[in-house]
Amino acid sequence: MVQVLLADDEAMVRAGVRAILARDPEIEVVAEAADGHEAVDAARRHRPAVALLDIQMPGLDGIAAAAQLYRDLPGTGVIMLTTFGEDDFVAHALQVGASGFLLKADDPRELLAGVHAVAAGGAYLSPKVAARVIAGLRTGRMAIGTPSRRTIEQLTVREHDVLALLGTGLSNAEIGTRLYLVEGTVKAHVSAILSKLGVRNRVEAAIVAYEAGLVGRHH
Repeated sequence: MVQVLLADDEAMVRAGVRAILARDPEIEVVAEAADGHEAVDAARRHRPAVALLDIQMPGLDGIAAAAQLYRDLPGTGVIMLTTFGEDDFVAHALQVGASGFLLKADDPRELLAGVHAVAAGGAYLSPKVAARVIAGLRTGRMAIGTPSRRTIEQLTVREHDVLALLGTGLSNAEIGTRLYLVEGTVKAHVSAILSKLGVRNRVEAAIVAYEAGLVGRHH
């Protein structure tokens, strides 16, 4: 069972998101919060697998709350949920360690897929957000400190393969299945990739994979 914390200052939005999550018998909403402070406190009490945080909340906003959770509860993956898809919001969310970013206007199936991906240790950007990120990186509108293509060249062939699949949001177990590797070996490869690329999390690594043109190699 994937335990989820849901934080949004609008009660009707929380009800709608909760209803979508309730469609999946493997997801359980264990706590709700109306602001960032409540979200952090609830996450510390319940230690959910995933925290769904609205970006704009009173008191402590979602990005500040995500930063606290990333620092204090590394076992909780954070997905930012918002009506805004502007580059600054996306970049800030990724910089503080968010594992996913979804728009409230996305297909409900994206929400369920994102929760499962992040709960499994993967990263998830909705297709609309991913497209904006890649376009932003290519045009220079968005800068999140990702490595240059030259940095990618220091990866081994196997690390390139792992990074390509990581870029699609797959978990370590799923990557292992694709590449016929045990999960522990994939985890070691991912750690080496993050270290070599100088990125902090799987989302930043996934963006690197997109930017380097690696995504799609094993489809």
